[in-house]
Amino acid sequence: MDNNFSLIFDLLIHYNGTAHIFWIFFVLNYIFAAIAFQLGFAKKLPPLKTVFVYIMLAVGVYIITIFSIFKLPITESLIIISLVLGIYRFRLHRERQRKAQNS
Repeated sequence: MDNNFSLIFDLLIHYNGTAHIFWIFFVLNYIFAAIAFQLGFAKKLPPLKTVFVYIMLAVGVYIITIFSIFKLPITESLIIISLVLGIYRFRLHRERQRKAQNS
């Protein structure tokens, strides 16, 4: 029985081969991690601190990209996290609008 949990890994290998697979995963993971950070955890920071946070995010994503190469569903998890946080923020925005209209 094959314990392959990474659908995106198989898709990328099928269409792109293995030439630049690490950097493709790094970019995908960084994009989805930045979206998840922005939707769930980001506060308004000065520009220099924001740059530092995103550099540290890149270091962390570099490490978790290694797990993506070992066919663990890291990218898929980041996609789901981004979707859930996006839905949460949308509902929170709608609720705040509704309260503002009723006040």
